[in-house]
Amino acid sequence: QVQLVESGGGLVQPGGSLRLSCATSGFTLDHYAIGWFRQAPGKEREGVSCSSHSSAGITYYADSVKGRFTISRDAAKNTVYLQMNNLKPEDTAVYYCAAEVLGRSCRPGDYDYWGQGTQVTVSS
Repeated sequence: QVQLVESGGGLVQPGGSLRLSCATSGFTLDHYAIGWFRQAPGKEREGVSCSSHSSAGITYYADSVKGRFTISRDAAKNTVYLQMNNLKPEDTAVYYCAAEVLGRSCRPGDYDYWGQGTQVTVSS
């Protein structure tokens, strides 16, 4: 069955970096969009960065993370990464990865499969 497992969260000081990993199994990664989403307390879940299925070749970044975050895929490892640099306190949230077959969007409601989330806290 489809499984997604996030890792790499933690506590980091402002200006620091983290790399989140989303280990996938149960499906062919190239056929799926993979998105990174986050949810802070009292806020709605939002799309951070999404990578469409391979044939579409679309990559999305929220305005708030452009130039700081990078999404990447390693098909050989069935893993998708989110490199986060120059982290800010407002990046604090639970980060989720999700998958959508033949997906092209970065809307949380379009994604069918979700991981359990990993906490990212940016604080001095």
